[in-house]
Amino acid sequence: MDTLRFRLADDTDLATVVGLRDDAARWMLSRGVTGQWRPGELGVDHFRRTRERGGEVWLAESGERAVGAWELWWEDEAAWGPQPATAGYVHRLMVAHGSVPPGTGRELLRAAERRVAERGRPLARLDCVATNPALKAYYIKAGYRVVGHKEGKPQPGTKPKSFTLLEKRVSGAAAQSA
Repeated sequence: MDTLRFRLADDTDLATVVGLRDDAARWMLSRGVTGQWRPGELGVDHFRRTRERGGEVWLAESGERAVGAWELWWEDEAAWGPQPATAGYVHRLMVAHGSVPPGTGRELLRAAERRVAERGRPLARLDCVATNPALKAYYIKAGYRVVGHKEGKPQPGTKPKSFTLLEKRVSGAAAQSA
């Protein structure tokens, strides 16, 4: 696979992001992961609203094709409550599972963490649905630690869900020694 490139998605990319998410949802369902994502659950409007609210939608490309995406928010009161501006919040990390090598998701996650650090925020935070222990283990292996739980977090397009809250130090002296 060619080297990954990361860039902010623009309006012309949002249908591609929706397709990546729907493909990731189908991949999860094919492996028995239910209660998380469903195809068709989010559309272009969701990702456009993320950008309008100050969040970022990132696209990962290899060669001429999109192979992954994620959202990066600068606040997430629905999961974390009011917080000082010390974190970036990674959401909807997705890869084209059938056509990328193992480790691609980790590369996307590192790119999101670098962006958080570039903004001068020492913490990357994310939440994962509480009913997916494999996903929680994935993030722990990537250096995140569980710091809490959120019951009944509102979800776009579906009913509220319970989440495990995780964070990782991405800048400062502690990050360099980790």
